[in-house]
Amino acid sequence: MPLDDFNVIESTLREGEQFVGASFTTEQKVEIAQLLDAFGVECIELTSPLASPKSFEDIKTITKLGLKTKVLTHTRCHMEDAKHAIDSGVDGVDVVIGTSSVLREFSHGKDLEQITAVALEVVDYIRSQGLEVRFSTEDSFRSEKSDLFRVYKAVDAIGVNRVGIADTVGIATPRQVYELVSELREHVRADIEFHGHNDSGCAIANAFEALDAGATHVDTTVLGIGERNGITPLGGLIARLYATDPNSVAKYDLTLLRTIDSTVARFVGVDIPFNNYITGITAFTHKAGIHAKAILNNPETYEILDPHAFGMTRYISIAHRLTGWNAIKNRAEQLGLSIDDAHIKTITAHIKALADEKPLSLDDVDGLLRRWSNGDDA
Repeated sequence: MPLDDFNVIESTLREGEQFVGASFTTEQKVEIAQLLDAFGVECIELTSPLASPKSFEDIKTITKLGLKTKVLTHTRCHMEDAKHAIDSGVDGVDVVIGTSSVLREFSHGKDLEQITAVALEVVDYIRSQGLEVRFSTEDSFRSEKSDLFRVYKAVDAIGVNRVGIADTVGIATPRQVYELVSELREHVRADIEFHGHNDSGCAIANAFEALDAGATHVDTTVLGIGERNGITPLGGLIARLYATDPNSVAKYDLTLLRTIDSTVARFVGVDIPFNNYITGITAFTHKAGIHAKAILNNPETYEILDPHAFGMTRYISIAHRLTGWNAIKNRAEQLGLSIDDAHIKTITAHIKALADEKPLSLDDVDGLLRRWSNGDDA
């Protein structure tokens, strides 16, 4: 598994703009780009300069920021698009064309010979201008494998930097992704990029399997925003990779994830989901008594991610009927109260009984602990 040699192509400023709530201002795009650059992503991908005059000007603005990350744009596999992209000042151009039968019939109308011919023309031109170029098929997993490999091998022969596999409609399973990337790896010398949508909930697993099979680049967006249900979320991919090997993501400033997620959430008018990877409000919250006891003894018992690595802290919920006496004892110690174990167990039983009757708050528990500490058993 090439976990020490993968790249993130962060597409919040391209795929993310296709999210229903996204309408980034120039200033917001600059802020997002600078945050992602500080985080350490290897590439950011911007909306096609042909989308609108402002899109073109925004690309020019971001290319002048002096970012360490490569600035890419994403266009159709058309010569006009490629020329306009090059004029915007980007480091590379990501071109795409549909190869599935449904897209060939109802989108661009080209057969495989025509697709291959235009791909070779556009890729060769971009390379001649000294820019990095990726050629990607769209709807790869509803395309014939023989068709995919035919066009991939053709562009690989003239020196394309990357070939892209796109699960455009989110239909692929992890096994399918692994098998396709593995086989493609045997046919091309170029790097391999994976772009996976999340319509059926497999985007993170599919991206991980793509890397495991030999892909070198994965497309992400912040919070996974994008067309329909979006694509692989940056934080989710980082969580999966960290759980496998924390060293694989040591090159990134993980403590910036919370700021990145909250910034983009604010810009597109959504809340960070409560169960969001790493930055969700419950990501490091423990409630059941057996969990709390183990966590207090050794956090690794129920945490595969170290919250401190991401600038986060864990929280042990205790104001409920599932609480255990070890968690209550820990809270008493946090408050600086000296209560022996026997009394702690009595207080715990009292809290459980109260919680069966009404919702409790942490303040309620703290009040009980302080009263018992002062000798008031009520």
